[in-house]
Amino acid sequence: MPEGDTVWQAAKRLHEALAGKALTRSDFRVPKYATVDLTGRTVLNTAPRGKHLLTRFEGGLTLHTHLRMEGAWKVYGTGERWRGGPAHQIRVVLGTVDRTAVGYRLQVLELLRTGEEERVVGHLGPDLLGPDWDPERALANLLADPARPLGEALLDQRNLAGIGNIYKSELCFLLGVTPWLPVGALPADRAAQLPAVAKKLLEVNRDRPVRQTTGLHRHDLFVYGRAPRPCLRCHTSVRVADQGDGSQERPTYWCPTCQVGPAPAPGAAQQWRERHPRRPSSFR
Repeated sequence: MPEGDTVWQAAKRLHEALAGKALTRSDFRVPKYATVDLTGRTVLNTAPRGKHLLTRFEGGLTLHTHLRMEGAWKVYGTGERWRGGPAHQIRVVLGTVDRTAVGYRLQVLELLRTGEEERVVGHLGPDLLGPDWDPERALANLLADPARPLGEALLDQRNLAGIGNIYKSELCFLLGVTPWLPVGALPADRAAQLPAVAKKLLEVNRDRPVRQTTGLHRHDLFVYGRAPRPCLRCHTSVRVADQGDGSQERPTYWCPTCQVGPAPAPGAAQQWRERHPRRPSSFR
């Protein structure tokens, strides 16, 4: 699933391509909005909110989209071939005289009144890349359920918005604790560092084409996607297992030497490999 920095980049592309221009093409390819035509309306802006995208139009309308696991917004110039996937995966097309934005595989697509945006994003916690960022509130949200595993708490967008599986794993590594450590057991000094470290990770990557958390030339990530290769610090084999109730795929990577705290049952890593036999052991 795209994380906060990826969504921020998508919002920037859409804003630069469409904002301040009138639509010359409006094509919704979902049954609920098949008759909607926004042609002639000026696009005001596109703003990210955590992992959500809000594209606003004159007349008080907002298009709310969420990329989920496989969604993407692609922007093309006049005459440029669309390359985001087969035509049947297109959910919406918004075009101006010189740019066309195409939404592929968007599992969340909703047209609503701009004044009703809080209905779809009001539940979110402070946005790591947004103007509402509040580190004290974010930490208080995380600590409100001290028995909850840290990794699950970080993924809960009601606590703080923008973290996904990659940043969850990388942040826990940088804090030196496993994602299964109860939030309440996080040492006070590391808890105090958490909001600033999380924000820094997303901020330094929001303009990068390739996500980088290590500061190393040849290695982009400390643990995510690296199992069973050696940890970059101690050379212990990085491990991977799913985290959560199993309702969603939550690949979680950690170093059993560099990170202290509980770990999943010994067979969890083997079960993960059996469920994902073709999944690459490392990817950027």
